[in-house]
Amino acid sequence: MVDIDLQFIGMIFETFILAGAIILLMLIMKKYLVKKHRLTFYLFIIFLNFIICILFSWITKILGVFSDVLGTNYINDDTIPAPNTLEAWFILRITHFRISFIFLAIGIYFTYILKVKLFEKGFNSRNRTLITIYLIFTITFSLFVYIKDNDLLDAINFIFILIFIVIVYFPLTYETFKSSRSTEVPSYKKGFLSLSIMGVCFVLLFINFLIDRIFIVLGSPGYTFFYFSGWVFVLLGIISAYLGYIKPR
Repeated sequence: MVDIDLQFIGMIFETFILAGAIILLMLIMKKYLVKKHRLTFYLFIIFLNFIICILFSWITKILGVFSDVLGTNYINDDTIPAPNTLEAWFILRITHFRISFIFLAIGIYFTYILKVKLFEKGFNSRNRTLITIYLIFTITFSLFVYIKDNDLLDAINFIFILIFIVIVYFPLTYETFKSSRSTEVPSYKKGFLSLSIMGVCFVLLFINFLIDRIFIVLGSPGYTFFYFSGWVFVLLGIISAYLGYIKPR
């Protein structure tokens, strides 16, 4: 049984996070439409997917808080079987963050493209193929390898996304930080450092969610401090990239 009061708090909190992220996304889009900078476009796509991820997490809270009105009690009460309908099929994957993880994986994939455009002369065909296969595998697993209330499958799905983040964001963070230290041009230094901070923030997002998940396994109802701080790091990452890299351009 899920605590409705905690879901309500999560819904209110994510409303503010979502609103702030949408405002930043609009500013980024405005900047891109003026400058037409290709890397700004990639950052826009990355943040768009992260915001859609937040949106589906927020929808999860709506479906939980208003479950009596919406007829979605089965997502809060394990004893209530889910209807055998297409609508319930999607709702269960929304409320178990499978849809959110799909958009998160797409955002990570575009981060890989951003890294290549920033630091490499072109795509390594082998690496690109492997990354693309991993993206397709992750999306397929998120959608179809699912059993209601099976925490093990949810944990495996979480681990797959965590591996994806490590594969992409660790190298990006390292390269941008190294570049910020090596360049003497103030605008480049600031830009690279802001992208490095963005990478750290997105890694910390999943570290915080992992700690929150561990507390849940140990018997916590969830929505710990780490859950809320995870979403804050997403917002901080977008702010860092906007102020340090996108806005000056």
